[in-house]
Amino acid sequence: MSEAPTLTPHVLVLDDDPSVRQLVCDYLRDNDLRATAVASGKEFDAALARETIDLVVLDLRLPGEDGLQIARRLRETSSVPILMLTGRAEEADRVMGLELGADDYLTKPFSTRELLARIRALLRRARAQATVADAIARVRAYRFGSWELNIGLRRLKAADGRSVELTNGEFSLLAAFVSSPQRVLSRDQLLDLSRLHNAEVYDRSIDVQILRLRRKIERDPARPQFIKTERGAGYLFDAVVEAVS
Repeated sequence: MSEAPTLTPHVLVLDDDPSVRQLVCDYLRDNDLRATAVASGKEFDAALARETIDLVVLDLRLPGEDGLQIARRLRETSSVPILMLTGRAEEADRVMGLELGADDYLTKPFSTRELLARIRALLRRARAQATVADAIARVRAYRFGSWELNIGLRRLKAADGRSVELTNGEFSLLAAFVSSPQRVLSRDQLLDLSRLHNAEVYDRSIDVQILRLRRKIERDPARPQFIKTERGAGYLFDAVVEAVS
């Protein structure tokens, strides 16, 4: 009789310091997570090809191909959560890692308890995103006001049949809004939802993208009917939305 597949999340740890690899893996295993440790980009690629990985812990300072290069390469083919480890204090390195697609970071030396807490938070967020993605995958289009947003064709159409051109970022943000109407969404939540639509959206560009969206869908962009600002909290899509499957 075959053994049932394990549901325990599997974390892949890439660090060239053997003591860090041992510390992290032992602690994760002691707290009911699977953990595999590798020391180089080559070993990292082999582990990804061999195993199903739920989260990556990635050191930025590596000999040869560094963590930033690996993060960029990984993000081109996978949405697996990435937690960066770095001994660097410069803000630019952290920002670069996050803009390349990393989801969180810790600076060495770090607390293993904090590492575990951040890993669990990222895993919870990934599970929530997967649930939303499954629901979105069943939707062909969303209708609101006099508009229809076709998800498969990535096309916004007005009631008179004319199509309004959207950039990738504008489409992804609008899809995030219509999939979660009547909810206040923070910038972080908008980024998470936008990633489900292959977004090219960064935190600092969200306000600009929303201004452009308002010019395209609002009768009076200065007094928006749909995309409303909730000061200090984020944005709310104030419309009745119909999902068409």
